[in-house]
Amino acid sequence: MSNTEQIIQADLTWTGEQFESDIQITVDADGLIRSVAKSSHTPTLRLTERAILPGFVNAHSHAFQRSLRGSGESFPKGAGSFWSWREAMYELVQKLNADKFYTITRDAFAEMRRAGITTVGEFHYLHHSGNELDYEFDALTLKAATETGIRIVLLNAFYKTGGINQPLNSTQQRFRSEDATNFLDHLDGLMEVSGEATHTFGVVAHSVRAASPQDLGVLHEGAVKRGLPFHIHMEEQLKEIEDVVAAYGKTPLAVLNDAVSDASNVTAVHCTHSSEEDLSIFFEKGGTVAVCPLTEANLGDGIPRFSDFGAAAKRISLGTDSNLRIAMTEEMRWLEYAQRLDTQSRGVYRNEDGNVASALLDCATKNGAAALGIDAGQITPGYWADFASIDLTHPSLNGEMGHGLLDAYVFGTGDGVVTATCVAGQWQDHR
Repeated sequence: MSNTEQIIQADLTWTGEQFESDIQITVDADGLIRSVAKSSHTPTLRLTERAILPGFVNAHSHAFQRSLRGSGESFPKGAGSFWSWREAMYELVQKLNADKFYTITRDAFAEMRRAGITTVGEFHYLHHSGNELDYEFDALTLKAATETGIRIVLLNAFYKTGGINQPLNSTQQRFRSEDATNFLDHLDGLMEVSGEATHTFGVVAHSVRAASPQDLGVLHEGAVKRGLPFHIHMEEQLKEIEDVVAAYGKTPLAVLNDAVSDASNVTAVHCTHSSEEDLSIFFEKGGTVAVCPLTEANLGDGIPRFSDFGAAAKRISLGTDSNLRIAMTEEMRWLEYAQRLDTQSRGVYRNEDGNVASALLDCATKNGAAALGIDAGQITPGYWADFASIDLTHPSLNGEMGHGLLDAYVFGTGDGVVTATCVAGQWQDHR
C-alpha cells in the first residue's frame, strides 16, 4: 500500500459522467479513496497535461494464452474454427512448464498494466504442472500478479469432464478437479494463505461441458456461502449448445438458469449464441455477461445479440480473454462496432443520454468490478484508488480537451496514450 496519504490532482478527472477540472482525489494510507472534490489543497502529486480515469477492469482473461500470439493465423489445411484453435491451445499447454507459465503470465499482466488495466479477473483452469494434482500454477498466477502490481481476482476453475459425461484427455488432466467439495476446500486454502488486499477470489465452473448440472449447483452454493463471484463460459459455440441439448434436453444457459435461483453473483462469459428467452430469464435472476469482442472475432465465434441493448449494456463487462491483443479501448469500440455492422445502425450501446463512449467506459470499469465483486472501477469515496492517467498532448487525441475528450479517447486511441497506472495508491510510470 501507499503507507501515506496522497492528494492527487490531474488537469482533468473523470467523475462518472464527465471530465472535470480542479478535482483533487484524497487517497488514504490503505490505498482507498477518501474524498473526490474541488479543493485548493497543495497536491502531493500534480499530473500536468494528464487526465485521470478509473483503471480498466478486465473481467475475463486466460493469461497463458498470450503465448499463442504470433501463431495460428495460417490455414494451410483450409478454414479453421474455434475447435482447431483449441487444439493449438492444447499443444501449448503440453509445452508449458512452471518457468514458462510464470513468465508468460507475468508478461501478460505487465502488458495489461501498460494498457491501463488495473484489475484482472483471471479465469484460471491450467492448475497443475503435470499429471499430479499439485495446483502449482495457482500459486504462480498469484505471484505474477504480485510482481506486476495488478489487482487480481483469481477465478479458480472447476474442470471435471472433457465433454459431457466424457473422460478428460491427456492435456485436460492438467486442468482437472476431483470433485466440487475438494475443489472448494482447495480454494479455501488459497484464500487463507494469500493475505494480500489486491488478491481476491471467485468460483468458476469452466463450462457445462466440464461440470455437471449437479456440480454447478454445488459450486454456486459454495460461492454464495463464501461471498464470492461465480463465473462460467457460456454458449460461445453452436456445437456446445447442440451437445448440451442432446444430453440434457435444454440449452447450456437454461441448465445454468435451472441450477441457480439467484444469479446476482453470476457472470456468464460470451453468450455469443444465447437466445433472447434464456437471456431474459438470466437477467431477471440478476446475472451479468462478460463479452470479449477481440477474441470472439479472432476465433470466429460470432456476435452476441441482446434484444434491449440499452438495458443489456448495464449488465455487460469486458475481457481480453486469449490476450492476442491487450487493448481495452479496442474491446470497448468493437463491442459497439460489431453491433453496428450487425444491425446497420449507429449508437447501439448508449446510455440514457444517448452517449456511447461513457456507456462503453462503464462496461470496461464499474460493470467489470461488479462482476468480480470488488470496490473498484469508479473514482468514488470508499473505493480502491485504482486509476489510469492519459496523455492529453498525445497526437491521437488531437488536442481535444472539451466534451469530446472521452469520445476521442475511446474511439481514436490505443494503449500508447496511457502514461501511468495506480493500484491501491501505488503508481507505475509507463513512459
